[in-house]
Order: sequence, then structure tokens, then C-alpha cells
Amino acid sequence: MDFSSVPLPPGELTIAKTFSFEAGHRLPGLPDEHKCSRQHGHSYKVEVILTASSLEEPGFVTDFGALAPFKAFLNTELDHHNLHEILPFEPTSERLAQFLAGWFIQHVQPTIPGRLLAVQVRETQSSWARFDVAGQ
Repeated sequence: MDFSSVPLPPGELTIAKTFSFEAGHRLPGLPDEHKCSRQHGHSYKVEVILTASSLEEPGFVTDFGALAPFKAFLNTELDHHNLHEILPFEPTSERLAQFLAGWFIQHVQPTIPGRLLAVQVRETQSSWARFDVAGQ
């Protein structure tokens, strides 16, 4: 078979990479009887989802290695911290996803060819929040 005859349709290409960090938090805005108002911790999984309409050589949306500054930020600034003590908002997964998208757009996106589509934050195996970046 001649594979060169297979047409490559136009469209968006999407990649994702998952990072992890450990952190504690509480949500002081909740009633005292709510379990999340008390100090607890999570093994967070953060997925960044990037897109591009064309590939950079040798055929990447973005080289996964170029995302290292994001991992470094998670490791130095969030890992093994009490999030409610360091973040300027109640650290729900929803707000954390939006905050991480903002940090990524400001600090990583200018240095890579792809653009951020979304950030997903997972607190547990069965619960997550996703922030979709609007109109970039």
C-alpha cells in the first residue's frame, strides 16, 4: 500500500500531559459540619490540554519537555503546602483549575507553539474540575 496517498484532513491537534502534587487545604467558607471545612489533603492530578492547527517539527503540538516550567511551579509553590494559606482564594478544584490556567498562560504559553485549551484538576479518582480557556 502506498501510504503517501492517504490524505491528512485539516483540523485541530490536541495533546495533554498530567502532573501531580500533594497538598492540604480546607474550605473555611463552608459550614463547620461540612467535612471539607476541616483540614484534609489530596494527591492532586493536574492535566494541561493544548491544541494547535499545525505541527512544529518534528511533528509536535508542543514538545512535552517544554512543559517543565509548569511542573517546577507545582513542585516549588504548591507541593506539600496548605493551599488555603498561600492562595488568594478558597482552594476549590474549580478555582485551582482557573488559577493554574492563568499561571500557565502567563508563564509557559509565550514560550511554546501550542495554546492552552483547558486545565483539569483531579482531587480523587472519581472527582475533578475543568477550566476551559475562552477565546484565545
